[in-house]
Amino acid sequence: MKYPIAIWMLAIGAFAIGMTEFVIMGLLPNIARDFDVTVSQAGQLITGYALGVAIGGPIIVMLTIKWNRKYLLLALMGIFILGNFAASFSTSYGFMMTSRIITSLAHGSFFGIGSILAANMVRPEKRASAMALMFMGLSLSNILGVPFGTLIGQNFGWPMTFMIISIIGTLALIGIIIFVPMQRDTIKSSVFKELQILKEKRLWLTLAVTLFGFSSVFAYFTYISTVLTDVSNVQENLISYLLIIFGVGVTLGNVVGGKLADWNLNKALQIIFSVFIIYFVFLYFIQMNGVLMVAGIFFFGLIGFSMSPSLQFKSTLISKDAPTLASTLNQSAFNLGNALGAFIGGIVVTNLPIASLSLVAPILTVIGLLFLLISIAVERKESVIV
Repeated sequence: MKYPIAIWMLAIGAFAIGMTEFVIMGLLPNIARDFDVTVSQAGQLITGYALGVAIGGPIIVMLTIKWNRKYLLLALMGIFILGNFAASFSTSYGFMMTSRIITSLAHGSFFGIGSILAANMVRPEKRASAMALMFMGLSLSNILGVPFGTLIGQNFGWPMTFMIISIIGTLALIGIIIFVPMQRDTIKSSVFKELQILKEKRLWLTLAVTLFGFSSVFAYFTYISTVLTDVSNVQENLISYLLIIFGVGVTLGNVVGGKLADWNLNKALQIIFSVFIIYFVFLYFIQMNGVLMVAGIFFFGLIGFSMSPSLQFKSTLISKDAPTLASTLNQSAFNLGNALGAFIGGIVVTNLPIASLSLVAPILTVIGLLFLLISIAVERKESVIV
């Protein structure tokens, strides 16, 4: 089935947002040097962004609840372009942090609302795949956007990277103006109606599934460079190539995850979580060999990121009347999961041999799987079939 061009425009927006979120990791030494701060302090620009996504997304949704979704998407891309443009002209660390937080406000809401719009553009049985296509922009930003942005930043200065991201954001904005249809909201939402979702047990269970299920990905991936050099004995100059292979796995994982979610959402998540937990144990032995890690890192990306379309789709099904807040809160859960994973990974790396990370990280997904089973039991009790 051919997907509407509008979904591809949303994917370009997702690509730009993914690039601005992750590219800073490769530019930290340059930014730290220019602002005369430590690399650790520069790293807080990543934390500030993640917290902006987690807290800002739901607030933006509440403030703009009466807006037409297309107009809201355009406003969010406008904020995103402005934030990156400001970042490229930052003259101090404080100004840069403010620019990052402004940019982050667009992130959660864009994915929350964009994924609902993408789902509404296709037949019901293709909705998870349509969301996965939009999220593929986020995956591709890791394969293409981050290496490209880092290269630009290292050769022409990091402000040029953020200027280019602004340009990509502008292309997405033009694409959304031209191609995204002006959908009439069949259900008029309100702040009261959206906030009612907070009383739903299923919402909090779904957020817990996302938070813990996905956090194991970042518990391991945050320290992947160290694993590759210290455990797999991979030469440092080859790591960027392995990360591209990981990115290809991530992109395929999004596609596979979308197809599985269209088939049977809860079964898909149970299968993915179970396979991922078992795969971590295999990874413990695979990671000792640099050659095997070429395949190891590919399948890690494929399995780990195949859960993201299912988790996002599940959040939109909690309420037919008010899907926007649930969908955006799920983005908050993803970002908090990233932070939790990196935090747990940091404790492991500090106190245990780094090779043991692949045995500790899956404990988070085990907790996610338990929440998933509780969630399914609650759905059955309430006669909700997903």
